[in-house]
This record gives sequence, structure tokens and C-alpha cells, in this order.
Amino acid sequence: MAENRHKALGLSDENVLEMYETMLMARRIDERMWLLNRAGKIPFVISCQGQEAAQVGAAFALDREKDYVLPYYRDMGIVLTFGMTARELMLSGFAKAEDPNSGGRQMPGHFSKKKNRIVTGSSPVTTQVPHAVGIALAGRMDGKDLVALVTFGEGSSNQGDFHEGANFAGVHKLPVIFMCENNKYAISVPYEKQVACEKVSDRAIGYGMPGYTVDGNDPLEVYRIVKEAADRGRRGEGPTLIEAITYRLTPHSSDDDDRSYRAPDELAAAKTKDPIITFGAYLKEVGVMDDVLEKEINDRVMKIVNEATDYAENAPYAEPEHALKHVYAEK
Repeated sequence: MAENRHKALGLSDENVLEMYETMLMARRIDERMWLLNRAGKIPFVISCQGQEAAQVGAAFALDREKDYVLPYYRDMGIVLTFGMTARELMLSGFAKAEDPNSGGRQMPGHFSKKKNRIVTGSSPVTTQVPHAVGIALAGRMDGKDLVALVTFGEGSSNQGDFHEGANFAGVHKLPVIFMCENNKYAISVPYEKQVACEKVSDRAIGYGMPGYTVDGNDPLEVYRIVKEAADRGRRGEGPTLIEAITYRLTPHSSDDDDRSYRAPDELAAAKTKDPIITFGAYLKEVGVMDDVLEKEINDRVMKIVNEATDYAENAPYAEPEHALKHVYAEK
């Protein structure tokens, strides 16, 4: 029997099966969205494939009753963990009136659900970082025990928003977890052509916080380090910068052709570390899951994805006269 790592972290067998199912749900929704896009049914996909372990591992380490998440556009695993549903994500993909993010106004990947404390991002990357810092400051001023997790790609770690947010959080010792999902490419630009330091986590020392680089394909390792960061923030010891090393298994988006900037053998090598496969293998090694349960989970997930697709495809679009709603003040 392999080493039971999840028990050592205080996670039950049920917890890790839920993590696996959430990762699989994100993957299956994403795969379905690509098919719908290629069929001309939804306009755009920006993918989570390859990054589910980092997302789900991080979100499971938080308190889903009081913490805030400020996800970036790939974070389907985070928002599913925090309570968004397959149906809601599909409604967003189809840009229907019931889309909880924006009522069909916004591109996919701009996640928002107020009651679950999922705070919307915007198309200019990294603007969510100072927002997370502001939420952490507001929580402290209100005497609330909350942590804000904000995620972004490694390309975003070069933006002014990241540096200003990290500096403010460091100075004021705010309970913010900055998590960079380093998937090696800022659209088409490889890491070594966009960042001069060896690791994004090396930037932490400049802002007076600890920095860690972890294997983003290992949800248990991400869980461990984010849990420590959350505990640290709750104790008033300030923010943490975490770099989760992942790999994007798809083009940047449905409008991108990644064959122009990365070799097929590089992608093939990355697929051998696919977190859905490796985490599933771990669960089998420790006796938590077998082939029968794996099929049962996949069948359950696919039923939900199929029902969500059918519902969203047949749901009504927003009324055209509502296009300017929430844009201008109404008398």
C-alpha cells in the first residue's frame, strides 16, 4: 500500500474523492465547451485543462463559508469548489440571461457569484489582485476572520497591479494569498522571455512575505501550502506568495494556435503528468478508488455536464433592451 498522504494532512477519503470529482467536473465541462465552440454554438473558450489540481487543492484549503476567492479566467476548479454549478458555467458559455456572472454580457471566464464570495475579474489581466488586497483590508477593519485568495498567471506577475497589491498587503500584513498558476506561457511567450528571476516566488522577499514554489500537478501539496498560508493570514502574520507550477494542455484560448510556439513533443511530455490521471492513480494506490468507482464518478459527472449543456443551450437569451442595464443610472 502506498503512503497515505491525505490522511497526514487531515483529509478524509471522502474529502479526496470530492477533490477528484471536482477536478474531473472542471475537465469535462471544459472539454464540452471546446466541442460546443468548434460546433459554432459558443463563441469562446479559455481553458483550465492541466491546472485543475492547483485550483481545487487551493480552494479546498480555504473556509468556503467565509473566505473570498478572486479567480483568474482559467479557474473553473476554484469556482466549482466554492459553489458554482455546471449549469451556471454553461449558461455563461452560451451567454444566456440566467448566466450568474453577468446575465450574458461578459465573456466566459469572468466568474462571479456574490453569495459564494466569488469576486468577478475583468478582461485586463491582474486587476483582481488589488481587489483581493482591498477585501482583506476591509475584512480586518470589520473585525472579520477572512482570508482572500487571488490567482493569476505568471505573465500577470509582471503587471503593476501585482506589485502594488503585494507591496500594500506586505506593509499592512493583510490575510491575502497570492497564488501564481505558472503554466509556462503568457499566451505565446515562454517563461524565460518574460521573467528574469528563476522563480516567481523569488519576488516574495521584496514585499516582506514568504514565497513558495510547489508542484501544481499535486493537489495535496497545493492544499498543504495554501492551508499553511491561510492559517498564517488568520494569525495576523500577513500575506504569502505561492507559485504552483502547472502546464496548460490546450491552446491559450479557442482563438489561439499553439503549434506556432510550442513543439508537439513538449505537449506530449506534459500530458504524462496530467493531474487528473496522476491523482486518480494515487487514489487507487492508497485504496480509496478502484476502476468501478472511477467509472461511477465519471458517469455521474457526464450526466451533470450533459444536463447542464441541454439546459443552457435551450435557455433564453437576455432581452436586447437590457443591453445597457447596470451601465447607466436608472431613474
